[in-house]
This record gives sequence, structure tokens and C-alpha cells, in this order.
Amino acid sequence: MNPVRAILYHIHDPMCSWCWGYRPTWLKLREALPAVIQVVYILGGLAPDNDQPMPPETRRAVQDNWRRIEEMLGTEFNHDFWTQCQPRRDTYKACRAVVAAAAQGAGEQMIEAIQRGYYLRAMNPSEPETLVRFAGEVGLDVERFGRDLLSEETETEFRRQLNHRRHLGVRTFPSLMLAHDGRISHISHDHKDYRVSLGNIQALLQN
Repeated sequence: MNPVRAILYHIHDPMCSWCWGYRPTWLKLREALPAVIQVVYILGGLAPDNDQPMPPETRRAVQDNWRRIEEMLGTEFNHDFWTQCQPRRDTYKACRAVVAAAAQGAGEQMIEAIQRGYYLRAMNPSEPETLVRFAGEVGLDVERFGRDLLSEETETEFRRQLNHRRHLGVRTFPSLMLAHDGRISHISHDHKDYRVSLGNIQALLQN
């Protein structure tokens, strides 16, 4: 078994549309990474808790962003979301859901469930009941997940990841950072070509 020589931080938000667009390329990059690299997900926290409806100007901006990603990357979006749901500018609940799922060993499964529910199934991850439904769909202990979603331990871990993201100096999602040989390096990424990031990582590992 190869020892870990570096950590690749993937800084993201489960409700970030650019993260959804990047997902196919990210999966290819993960598959191609050298075995000496450990991947660590860091939640970015795109939008704080908010129980108010999304303002019209924000709705238009987000919808425009979806269309831009569709045109650039060919990413699929279900635009029925905007008529079937009450959008809120709130991703913190979805982030906590990832932490709560990770406590049961299913953090990555929850990320995918949130993304597919939001972007393909026109479901609203800003609603706690939607997140509980996702927990059931990925096979979690739903009662435990519901408790963990609101627990102090989950909030502490989420805040730790937010602080880590700030410490890394990351402000946009998705972002990749490599910790290697006592240094933290920003990794360039192309939403369409995983080889851009892979080449950057390989070069840093050789230094």
C-alpha cells in the first residue's frame, strides 16, 4: 500500500451549479490521481441560512448561470425547479447534511443525492425535509440523520470546514488545493479537461 504523500483538497458546495458542471471532470480526475494522494472534501458554504424567498434579481442571476453552464459544458438542468419550488438563497443546510451523512460514512453519496435532486429532479435542498428524504434514499439511518442535521457536533464540524476554506484563501467553487511537502498550492482546473489539473499535480509532486 502506497503511503500518502499529499492531500488534494476539493473545496465545493453541494448547491454550487459550477460544482455540478464540473462533476464529470472531477470524477475523471479522481480516477487518474496517483495512489499517494488523499482526497479531502471541504465544504465552502456558498450562502448562509435564510428562510426568505430568493429575491427576483437573484433568481434571474442563478437561472442565467444555469443556462451559461448548459451552453458551455452541456450540463443537464431541470428548469422546472423554478416553478415547482420556492427557491431560497441558502446552502448551509445542504452543507450540514453532507456533514451529518459523513458521520454515517456517506458524505459523498449525500453530495451526489443533493446535486441530482436539485438539478435533475427539481427538489429543494434548502428544505430540511428534502434532505431527510435524500438520507433515506442513500440508505442512512434517517432518525439519526435528522438528529445529526441539527446537532452541535455537526455545526462545529461545518464551521471547522468553513474556517479551513478561509485559511486556504479559497473564495470560488469548485477549487482544488494540494498540500505537499509542507506547501499548499492552488491547482488549476478546466471544467472540461481533467488533464489540466492532473498535469499540475504531477509537476508539483516531482518538485
